[in-house]
Amino acid sequence: MKKTISKGNGRRLLTGKGLYITLAACAAAVGGAGLAAYDQSAKEINKKLDVSFPDVSYTEIDQKLEGVLRDESEADSKNEAPAPDDTSSAASMDVKTAPNVMPVNGEILNPFSAGELVKSETLGVWKTHDGVDIKAEKGTLVRSMNKGRVTEIREDALWGNCILIDHGSGVIGHYYNLSPEMTVQEGDEVSAGQTIGSVGDTAACEAAELSHLHFALKKNGEWIDPIAFISPAGIK
Repeated sequence: MKKTISKGNGRRLLTGKGLYITLAACAAAVGGAGLAAYDQSAKEINKKLDVSFPDVSYTEIDQKLEGVLRDESEADSKNEAPAPDDTSSAASMDVKTAPNVMPVNGEILNPFSAGELVKSETLGVWKTHDGVDIKAEKGTLVRSMNKGRVTEIREDALWGNCILIDHGSGVIGHYYNLSPEMTVQEGDEVSAGQTIGSVGDTAACEAAELSHLHFALKKNGEWIDPIAFISPAGIK
């Protein structure tokens, strides 16, 4: 048996579930048409602008930017001069402000032994001779080899009256067998050739030798040959 839907029943369906079905269908139709229209519009805009985006990787971008300074601070840091080195070549250079001079003029009685053992005439034993013995009469004035600062004055049991002078660049002058009368004091600044004292006879360990000055040099804590260090121009 067929059922008929009256106009009244139809209106009730539209106001119920039927209304929602109808609205959903309309929205889908409108949405589909809108998307199609948007896609078509975008294609037309791209054609007019001729916009293209090449496939460039980040690695390629970094390579193109390599060497390009990002800001002024980075440029300043790259162009900044290197910091001076505390151990520069100037600090290791020997003092050459004036020609080195011989402390006294005279014959070399006993040369520098360069670590070799030699027999001491006074002590009768074999030992190294770490300086040079320069023949000079008692009372002969003794000069500073070069400019420097008097770091120590002492009376030694073996070497007698001694003066030590820091000549710079790690070079320390040792002036032994001096008379008690000194013309300098510890802490004094001296110039090249300045008188610091005179030859004496106070070195008990070399008393059997002729009158002389025992002169020695240490550089960076190692004994060196004083005559080889002093230039020929400084031998007067």
